[in-house]
Amino acid sequence: MNNTYKEIEAAIVAASSIVITAHKSADGDSVGSSLGLLYFIEKLGRKAVICHPDKAPDFLDFMDLSHIMLLSDEPENVRNAFQQADLIFCLDYNATDRVGAEMQVLLEEAACMKIMIDHHLNPQEFPTIVVSDTTASSTAQLIAELIVQSGHAALLDAKIGTPLYVGILTDTGSFRFSSVLPRTHEILAMLLAAGVQHHLIHETLNDTNTVSRLRLQGYAMSEKMEILDHYNVALIPLTKEELEKFHYKKGDTDSLANLALSIKGMKAAIVFSERDGIIKISFRSKGKENPVNVFASEHFNGGGHANASGGMSELTVQETLEKMKRLIPEYFKKIE
Repeated sequence: MNNTYKEIEAAIVAASSIVITAHKSADGDSVGSSLGLLYFIEKLGRKAVICHPDKAPDFLDFMDLSHIMLLSDEPENVRNAFQQADLIFCLDYNATDRVGAEMQVLLEEAACMKIMIDHHLNPQEFPTIVVSDTTASSTAQLIAELIVQSGHAALLDAKIGTPLYVGILTDTGSFRFSSVLPRTHEILAMLLAAGVQHHLIHETLNDTNTVSRLRLQGYAMSEKMEILDHYNVALIPLTKEELEKFHYKKGDTDSLANLALSIKGMKAAIVFSERDGIIKISFRSKGKENPVNVFASEHFNGGGHANASGGMSELTVQETLEKMKRLIPEYFKKIE
């Protein structure tokens, strides 16, 4: 039995006011791990509240996001939750700036115990307890480990298991990434045995396209994608005007990088779109020889996993495209 997980369980039982946080621009893993942990805490007879910086994409609404307070919508309630907290969970992020400037202040000012559970590289040392496992497929898998390794596998049920399954599913690209190990499947088997209806989850996640989203993706692939043939890298730049033309909603561009990466022989795909006054960038790649996290970190204020990272640029879309083209030869081997 993992002593760190037992220590976390003891902290939960001892706490009177627990806050669960995750990174800005929430994804399936941060939402799934947050909800799974919340339901586990409730099974232990304790109460907690989830506080996220902003709303998750609409396709995750089926998990009942009403349990999540948003700093963007309820700033006073979130501030009060942080001020009253005697335990804060930091899920799916490794540095305080990942929660956004406003929540970062609340997090850093809170004097209570903090517990990080995460699978990204190079964690900061701000928490009291750290579970940082870069070999784990997802933070949701680590929450499942918390439940099992603390001796509470019997508490796993469909309510806890469904968001954890969603977290693992989305952060592994439907179990296709190299981060999926034998232990991942062992955890998935436990979740299915607990009553998770995996086929319904796949249907719900995959059959939620809107006409505008599909048209945006079609436009991006047919009109905007540029392939650097000598490096097998695909670039897809999208301006604010182009997103507005297709009635963009949060999450509409999430699958574009993986779609471009599915092209035969493609090493990497980079999508950058103009949103909220900056250029947001998604990096995806294949294989150990084509990591993108260092590229994102060194030039685009980002980072993440070796083959899946994020970043940003304060340049224009065109300037960002030109910068990308200049730098790619330094990070990807030329095909002779």
